[in-house]
Amino acid sequence: MTTEKWANKLLELARADIQSPAYDHYYAITLTKERARIYLGQLALFIRHRRDCWSYVSGNCPVMSVKRKILEHEYEEVIEDEYSKYGHLDLVVRQAKHIGMSAEEVLHATPLPITLAVLYSWGWITRIKTWQEGLAALMITERVHDNRQLEDLGGGHSLRTGQKWMRDLGFSVKQIPNTDAHSKADEKHSEMFLSVLADFVPAHEEAKVLQAAKESLELRQLMYQGISEAMAKA
Repeated sequence: MTTEKWANKLLELARADIQSPAYDHYYAITLTKERARIYLGQLALFIRHRRDCWSYVSGNCPVMSVKRKILEHEYEEVIEDEYSKYGHLDLVVRQAKHIGMSAEEVLHATPLPITLAVLYSWGWITRIKTWQEGLAALMITERVHDNRQLEDLGGGHSLRTGQKWMRDLGFSVKQIPNTDAHSKADEKHSEMFLSVLADFVPAHEEAKVLQAAKESLELRQLMYQGISEAMAKA
């Protein structure tokens, strides 16, 4: 497939994902500070685990140009970019202070059982499957934040989550640096590797690479179902 066809295929998956019942439930729950703490703790675990997953894909990939692109992606996530001089986990810590959550609480959050299961699953996909499948599984979780492609559905996940924080908690944009940054940064990140798929996925491998992306979104839905259930009980 061409780069454009890969973009369209992944967008189809992202559009179906954002309309799933799992997110309808998540967005319907009114946020309180206690519920927001549950969400940010699990999000921090997700962000940290992503670093392992990108490393697994890089380790499995023999193509130096792709490894270089992964390093560029991870430099922005871990070291610095226009949104933070300390990496994207810093954005979560900064947002957490507005709900009375310390940096230690963010960095040492206890995973919900379903979060733990989903993180193990993503680790398996990116470590054991082909690097192309692992790459697609990671790419698609950024595609769901691309507001340009999802505007008619209410925007990407980060934008909609940010709106939820402002509506339910009365926060300003400055008080939600993580959701604000990812509603913008993932527009770039969602496109970084489309040409890689076009160049390095043979025609007979396309179906299983798309399946890996689909399964990754299904795992993400499971994680959000667990977060929603925990928030609803809080």
